[in-house]
Amino acid sequence: QVQLVESGGGLVQPGGSLNLSCAATGKTNVLNCMGWFRQAPGREREGVAVITRIHGGTEYADSVKGRFIISRDSFKMTWSLQMNNLKPEDTAMYYCAAVTGCSLTPWLRDPGNRSGPMNWGQGTQVTVS
Repeated sequence: QVQLVESGGGLVQPGGSLNLSCAATGKTNVLNCMGWFRQAPGREREGVAVITRIHGGTEYADSVKGRFIISRDSFKMTWSLQMNNLKPEDTAMYYCAAVTGCSLTPWLRDPGNRSGPMNWGQGTQVTVS
């Protein structure tokens, strides 16, 4: 089993920055794709940024390109989301996620596009106001 624990999040003014972190424990050697998804009230969960464990390849949602940066430490099995120039429309519950296998772009668009079970963190609230 895999457990994901998030930290970070909070309240920030527009134009501000926040950093989210996620740490995986348990059977982490099976994980090859990690990422961040978010869900705003009344909206479906959407992909924000994803990264591969080995090569560090990344994909971003168009709405966050140039503002958010995803990174990972493949040895510690932690990954982070640096969010800059935050906008009110970034307000959402943010979830870290990890799976055994994926192609980054399809997984970003639909969490169902993956190999193995979907592992989710508990979620952390980001409010931009």
